[in-house]
Amino acid sequence: MCGIFSVHGLTGDPKANRERIYALAKRLRHRGPDSYKIDKYQNLEDDGKWTFMVHKRLAIVAPGESGEQPLYTDQTKKTCFIANGEIYNHQQLRDDHQIDHPNASDCQVIGHLYEKFGQEFPKYLDGMFACVIEDRKNGTLIACRDHMGKIPMYMAKGKDGSHWFSSEMKCLHDDKEIESYELFPPGHIWMKKKGEKEGTMTRWYDPKWITDVEYIPTERADLTKLRKIVVKAVKDRLMSDVPYAVLLSGGLDSSLITSIAVRNRQSARNTYGSTEKVHSFSIGIRGAPDLKAAKKVADHLGTIHHEIHFTPEEALDALPDVVWHLETFEQVRASVPMYLLTRAIKSMGFKMVLSGEGADELFGGYLYFHKAPSPQEFHKECARKTSRLHQWDVARANKMTMAWGVEARTPLLSKAVVDYAMNMSPLDKMIDVNRTDKDGRKYLEKYILRKAFDMPEDENPYLPEEVLWRQKEQFSDGVGYDWVDGLKKHAEEKVSDEEFAKREERFPLSPPTTKEYYLLRSIFEEHFVTGFENGADAYKTVPFGKSIACSTPEAVAWDPEWEKSVGDISGRAVKFHDSAGGFKLDKDDRATSTSKATTSKTTTSALAHTPSSRVQNGFSSKRGDAHRKKFGAAFQRRQVKGSLSARKLSAVVSGAFVMRTASAL
Repeated sequence: MCGIFSVHGLTGDPKANRERIYALAKRLRHRGPDSYKIDKYQNLEDDGKWTFMVHKRLAIVAPGESGEQPLYTDQTKKTCFIANGEIYNHQQLRDDHQIDHPNASDCQVIGHLYEKFGQEFPKYLDGMFACVIEDRKNGTLIACRDHMGKIPMYMAKGKDGSHWFSSEMKCLHDDKEIESYELFPPGHIWMKKKGEKEGTMTRWYDPKWITDVEYIPTERADLTKLRKIVVKAVKDRLMSDVPYAVLLSGGLDSSLITSIAVRNRQSARNTYGSTEKVHSFSIGIRGAPDLKAAKKVADHLGTIHHEIHFTPEEALDALPDVVWHLETFEQVRASVPMYLLTRAIKSMGFKMVLSGEGADELFGGYLYFHKAPSPQEFHKECARKTSRLHQWDVARANKMTMAWGVEARTPLLSKAVVDYAMNMSPLDKMIDVNRTDKDGRKYLEKYILRKAFDMPEDENPYLPEEVLWRQKEQFSDGVGYDWVDGLKKHAEEKVSDEEFAKREERFPLSPPTTKEYYLLRSIFEEHFVTGFENGADAYKTVPFGKSIACSTPEAVAWDPEWEKSVGDISGRAVKFHDSAGGFKLDKDDRATSTSKATTSKTTTSALAHTPSSRVQNGFSSKRGDAHRKKFGAAFQRRQVKGSLSARKLSAVVSGAFVMRTASAL
């Protein structure tokens, strides 16, 4: 994992430009604290324009000089490339395609595969990646991002026609020579050939569940196959030459990953400390639900467990830094605990962690999925959530860990797991806590994933029954309701009623529905919008729309009552919590919040619908790409003095615009 920053076709004085590029790249130092390299190249066939390719390295595989970037396919340097990510099948690719190169970096195969397969090369990669390739022999420039956008990347156009690529937005948002910037879409490859002024963006990851909005899979789940795919994904991601750990909340996803890692550490290929015990980490306010659950899992699995505590005050102190690193005002509730946790992980010498993101989207694990009106809409919501992950949980997992120079790997979002889950009949995912299967298991959230790992006692169960069948607790809730409620209280104190009443004037684009979002939007604008020439572009990189309990805007229409709670991302908002029983917490072990979830008396019968039934509509999504606009009026320019933290939290937006979403749905 690293930070990459490159500029191609840059005009002007090369010495001054190098200093400028170096200064901007320093903003990625947190992503690559181990080493730094830069490649400077003048294209004499293109009016002498310059290329600068910068790599900030976090050494996970092949530490030392062997793994340093920029990379080249041979000594002529005709193909130069930089990459951020991990390629888990790199050794197999070396063997299959006779890639004999002394550089041991797992990313070395990228350039060779490009030379052999052209723009089809990403299809051969099993991993997470964002890369930029300059084919100097043929005058071609390529940029590419992995299937889920697990690795962030942004692109920009310079006023001189140059092309810019960066791991994070903060390298682009305030440079006066940049004409515009945007989020690079996941699963796409961009290519500009010799003589072309503009490149062409093409989707390389094009499964039917993305490209066909009417596609509803019918294949029923094979429990054994699902279990094998998940196990392999975790085992492959144990590839590491440095110490690593697992993030353990005590929920289903993180607990499964921890269990699989413990079982497979000794047999995994190229893994650090294969004979040592796995270290696990959890975080929460003292007494939080996740802490007790995580401790129970850790004791069962025999991990060396580390319990990190924080206070609401410490979390609030971190808000400006979290938004700066996160580069959005969404996912902040969950991002703050992860940010604080990663700091502790880094301090103990770990450079990589396994994380459980993805299962809730793939298998319909969020509590609001209880209300899905049909199997068809259940699947479409899974598709919407999964295709937009790069703006939500995936971004949070990457940026909060990389803020401290720690790499997060997400096995449940491997291409193999995603492809299998998204081609599974929604009948196998639907929720109905009023029904039980032949073994007496309730059809909870992510039932099919739980069932795949529900092993008899004599077959060495992966997890204790009460953990495997514990109901979903959203991360921001599970770390302690005091944090959630404390943030709300803080926002009430910071945002006056008068300010909130005028929110439409300050935030004409999708005005915040709560004071919490008003506050977070203010911090975001301080960092990336106010006073910057391209401030409008910052808003094009973040998602908008109504939401409840982490739903998409489209799903809010599932229950008319939800309109009253739009803006509340807590699982408590949908009033299903505790309806399925599962993991029990003693009264004294709960967070001290007086707000408790209530039990729903009625639940939609999931399997009463059939895949052939018509989807209940009335909440179809308009494609943002069809309505992409700039601000109707320009941002007011003003001089900003001092550091970011010293800027006034003021907005100067006038007019309105419609943001572009990167989702294909």
